Amino acid sequence: MPQIKSIADLRNMTEISALCHANKEPLFLTRNGDDDLVVMSIEAYEELIEIAHVDAAISAAEAEYAADGILLDAHEALSSLRRKHFG
Repeated sequence: MPQIKSIADLRNMTEISALCHANKEPLFLTRNGDDDLVVMSIEAYEELIEIAHVDAAISAAEAEYAADGILLDAHEALSSLRRKHFG
């Protein structure tokens, strides 16, 4: 469940930091009842970025397959990569 705090609570950064690290999810900050900022721990941010990279790679692979319809045999592809990178 998302944590929501007033932007005025930024005065106590120790508490905000503790909440972000303890919950491992973003903390939503509001100003006058409206959404304003999102704060998260660096660990949560890095995980989010990694997931975005994986999603982008999957989307690119799906688009490539949709364009040419060619699938590679996994054993052949891995063997080729081993030869290329490990001699």
